Amino acid sequence: MKQFTLAAFADEAGSEIREQVDALRTNGVPYLEVRGVGDKNITALTEAEAKQLRTQLDDAGISVWSIGSPLGKISVGDEFAPHLDVFKHTLELARILGAEKIRMFSFFCPKGEAQFCRDIVFERLYQFCAAAQGSGILLCHENEKGIYGDTADRCLDVLQNFPSIKAVYDPANFLQCGEDTLRAWDLLEPYLCYMHIKDVQADGKVVPAGKGLGRIPELLCRYEKIGGQVLTLEPHLSVFKGLESLENGEKTKIGEFEYPSQRAAFDAAVDALKGLLA
Repeated sequence: MKQFTLAAFADEAGSEIREQVDALRTNGVPYLEVRGVGDKNITALTEAEAKQLRTQLDDAGISVWSIGSPLGKISVGDEFAPHLDVFKHTLELARILGAEKIRMFSFFCPKGEAQFCRDIVFERLYQFCAAAQGSGILLCHENEKGIYGDTADRCLDVLQNFPSIKAVYDPANFLQCGEDTLRAWDLLEPYLCYMHIKDVQADGKVVPAGKGLGRIPELLCRYEKIGGQVLTLEPHLSVFKGLESLENGEKTKIGEFEYPSQRAAFDAAVDALKGLLA
């Protein structure tokens, strides 16, 4: 299979940027989808902090693939103006960091009422697109539980109505919404920019790529056929909570796909994906 270039949410390996850089470099991952830096979400960085971060990443040979923002992850009932200000600030952070993409969402809707929220969602997405126009930054919509675009059909609705927005395909999120991953791919393939690598079992537990129901190997083949280049690892693997008990000699069993630390979970996620690609 083609050797894709890997990116990752390295804040899952450690909160501090030195921990993230070490995890990326050790695992041969050249791109960061930046989400958390220290105790801050990426959107909360000042411009001065973003410039400092850019210097640190440049010195380490790491590039920012995308801003892994939470933009669009507020309720349709929440005030939008302050969120739009954060969006505009994030565009400037993306420019400073050399990122060409911002991952974003389509707003949380009351359960079972997404169809009634379409107008307000679309008005807000229109304002996002208007603010981003001319910035050179591509908006990439991720399917996520509970937002307007949680199902493949509503993702398609967004993408057909906003040509300047492309898709981030997350198979685990689709599974957790009861969607068939291959049908979702068929609908969204023409709009796809890149994909997240995250797999999930029938019970909803996130597991390493290829160990769940996401049909990751087949999706990778499809991604290769359309010329896909970058895969972003979003491990979300479980860190074992009973490590202290084990160290005290107590008989506490580590479950399958549980790991002793964030870094161990991150390394396992990378290894699983590399195993599939090999």
